Amino acid sequence: MVFIRFVLAIANHLDLEVEQMDIKNAFLNGELKELVYIQQLPSFEIQGNL
Repeated sequence: MVFIRFVLAIANHLDLEVEQMDIKNAFLNGELKELVYIQQLPSFEIQGNL
């Protein structure tokens, strides 16, 4: 948040135009149309845990 305020302050100081966009991240929560099978890599497995 601090970085965004800093960039906006510089843009204001230099009299630059700033545009706002709304980007949806539908792919993060979207439903898949086909089945996907996933297997955990052995290097990420911890013995005794699922």
